Amino acid sequence: MIDTKHEATFLYNEKGEKTHVFLPIEVYEELLEDLQDLATVAELEEEAAIPFDELVGNLKRSGKL
Repeated sequence: MIDTKHEATFLYNEKGEKTHVFLPIEVYEELLEDLQDLATVAELEEEAAIPFDELVGNLKRSGKL
């Protein structure tokens, strides 16, 4: 987890609302990596799960275990 409290620079509009953020490239790249990881997890959640015992049986029958 990145602590961006002290690494981010914000720009504000005339109403005092944050409109833009500037980050060090390292922080930006780590955030992109985290986003990709979350996308992968979301994709995996859609896959069908099989019981552990069934997995072990499949691996034994295929000679991989």
